[in-house]
Amino acid sequence: MTRMAGKVVLITGARQGVGRSCAIRLAEQGADIVALDQPGPESDAALAGLAAAVRDLLRKVVVATADIRDLEAVAAAVQAGVDELGPLDVVVANAGIFDAPGPSWEIGEEVWVRSIDVNVTGTWHTVKAGVAQLNPIGGSVIIMSSTATVKSHAGSSHYSAAKNAITGLAMTLANELGERSIRVNSLHPGSVATPMILNPATFARLRPDLEHPAAEDVAQVLAGRTLLPVPWVDPIDVSNAVLFLASDESRYVTGLQMVIDAGLAQQVAS
Repeated sequence: MTRMAGKVVLITGARQGVGRSCAIRLAEQGADIVALDQPGPESDAALAGLAAAVRDLLRKVVVATADIRDLEAVAAAVQAGVDELGPLDVVVANAGIFDAPGPSWEIGEEVWVRSIDVNVTGTWHTVKAGVAQLNPIGGSVIIMSSTATVKSHAGSSHYSAAKNAITGLAMTLANELGERSIRVNSLHPGSVATPMILNPATFARLRPDLEHPAAEDVAQVLAGRTLLPVPWVDPIDVSNAVLFLASDESRYVTGLQMVIDAGLAQQVAS
């Protein structure tokens, strides 16, 4: 419980999935957490549960809601966390969406704009607000990208464009912030066992041959796309990578694009 002792971590998209897993994993290793998610009753309840889990680990936590498309709201939430816990040491820009898929020429304007606003502008807002509150001795910024930057699939141009954009943002930030001893790296998960994948709409898209496909039906398809014999990785696999990049164990690692996908991006016949 010492790899993150004394560090304060900001995590967006913290109420569920990878974000929640990161909050718990880093708290297990001694970090105090500023947990941010979008406004709404579901977020309030989920963040309350997360806060209780972090406190059970004897760590401090501040939870807040803000739409990451709203820079002022994000900055205010981050400021509230810093006021209570102290300067940030780590920023995990995890929040993102995979909006309604479809051929590039059929994606609606609203869907395209929302994908770019949340995934790209929201990530920039998170980093902008977070870096302003980083410890003056340095820190770590971790941007959650995707294997969509190295292996795209039909029907996801809005998502692929957004994730490629934030990967470019991470590379630029690594150059800009290095002199301040701030490391910037991006993570590129493949399919992860979270609601972004495990939902009826995705099941139906991946198994149109079945009337009511379930997770086990989709697992057969996804396992055929990876080198390792698994359909997806678990949130803990991503949060373990976040822990490495957040800790001093990676003190000289910056500008890295770390892929966690069970070999999805390397699979030729998919």
